[in-house]
Amino acid sequence: MEIKGAVALVTGANRGLGRELAAALLERGAAKVYAAVRRPELVDLPGVVPIAVDVTDPASIRAAAEAAGDVTLLINNAGVSTGASFLDGSLDDVRLEMETHYFGPLETARAFAPVLARNGGGTILNVLSVLSWFTAPHVNAYSAGKAAGLQLTNGLRLALNDQGTLVTALHVGYMDTDMAADITTPKSDPASIAALALDGLEKGDFEIVADDVSRAVRASLSGDIAGQYPQLVS
Repeated sequence: MEIKGAVALVTGANRGLGRELAAALLERGAAKVYAAVRRPELVDLPGVVPIAVDVTDPASIRAAAEAAGDVTLLINNAGVSTGASFLDGSLDDVRLEMETHYFGPLETARAFAPVLARNGGGTILNVLSVLSWFTAPHVNAYSAGKAAGLQLTNGLRLALNDQGTLVTALHVGYMDTDMAADITTPKSDPASIAALALDGLEKGDFEIVADDVSRAVRASLSGDIAGQYPQLVS
């Protein structure tokens, strides 16, 4: 797709990667960028159009699709990280992760698919994670939600192919954002990741694997489980 002249809606666009994606879209000549957030009054990026969307609230998603009928690019970026573990974490937190990373993008896709079709097909970008393919105790719920988001992406890719909608996934490890503020391992610059994501969209890529960590984990999927989780055989 061509970014110049596109009309984009980015969920979670008030900070982190979402804000960088919105800024990069404007810099590349997007005709309009909707910053879809729970509290539009907090959006401080000049040039965007704030719009109220809570991805855990289907009614707000449907209202946004009605109000933003010119969208040609939907970016499902909104995220949450509760740190919930499967055995002793809050089930409400686990459900929130799934609502945010799976049901939310599903609802936005269902609401905006007709909009994209009317506007020529368009594109959906789902922001996933290296944790779509790998998990650890402190990110159980997050990785489960992102893994579900990966299969959602695959399913949408097939379901929307006939209407000419490109469905793309972005995989990335830790980024230097508020969500990863407590992480001490190396982190990617979200502005650089946003640029890579838009490069991939312009090339028509089905999958954008944005960093070395994600590439290494993806390559390891052809091995056995013990290779990914050596603690199982220690």
